[in-house]
Amino acid sequence: MNKQYYLYIMTNKYNTVLYTGITNDLQRRVYEHKEKTIEGFTKKYNITKLVYYEIFEDAYTAISREKQIKAGSRQNKIDLVNSVNQEWRDLYNEL
Repeated sequence: MNKQYYLYIMTNKYNTVLYTGITNDLQRRVYEHKEKTIEGFTKKYNITKLVYYEIFEDAYTAISREKQIKAGSRQNKIDLVNSVNQEWRDLYNEL
């Protein structure tokens, strides 16, 4: 069984703060954000809503994509989310 890696974008209730991250277990990682089990940016800014993710076969590609997205503008991230999730609904329950 091949391991998968995920690039993801999360936001707060009002869609005003964006967070981009990578993980090898998207369901677990989003749960940690939602439950605020780890100190940091997402806990401080109440980031609890998964609005975008991509799946990769290897960590290197996922990390490269994360760097590409983080280097882009806020508007680029908004456009990316809008391209697949115009309602900005929480995708967590669909995992």
